[in-house]
Amino acid sequence: MAAILFKGIAARSLTTRLTSSCYYGMKYSTKVSNDPDTHDDFKPANKLENSGTSLSNIIEQDVKDNPVMLYMKGVPDFPQCGFSSLAVKVLKQYDVPLSARNILEDPELKNAVKAFSHWPTFPQVFIKGEFVGGSDIILNMHQNGELKEKLKDVVSKQ
Repeated sequence: MAAILFKGIAARSLTTRLTSSCYYGMKYSTKVSNDPDTHDDFKPANKLENSGTSLSNIIEQDVKDNPVMLYMKGVPDFPQCGFSSLAVKVLKQYDVPLSARNILEDPELKNAVKAFSHWPTFPQVFIKGEFVGGSDIILNMHQNGELKEKLKDVVSKQ
């Protein structure tokens, strides 16, 4: 139970820009300690910074490798906004493989996706490497049959 509670607190800390806060009586901090006795294993690390891979390269690879790529608030099984939920519901009707990234986990990813697509809002849907739009556009394409046509040659999950 404590592990689940801690995961919830850690997840919540990823979505906030506060340096410290109080959550259900437990205080946590996102500030890096200047204490020389802090072991390197407990200091935050930016894996992208040392890998030579930029966020724009990751987004480009996501869009290229996944026939349906969704940048959303939350994940397909647990959307965290109504627009993201709508996009997932519409796309799931077509039984296509759906890949997604939660933009709430990383503000830098959110900004990089906006810059990549030149679109300011989320969710953002890419189909076969092409930016299609958000939930309103996906819903409209579903209603007029364009989405079925666009997804016709995407291999199903089965």
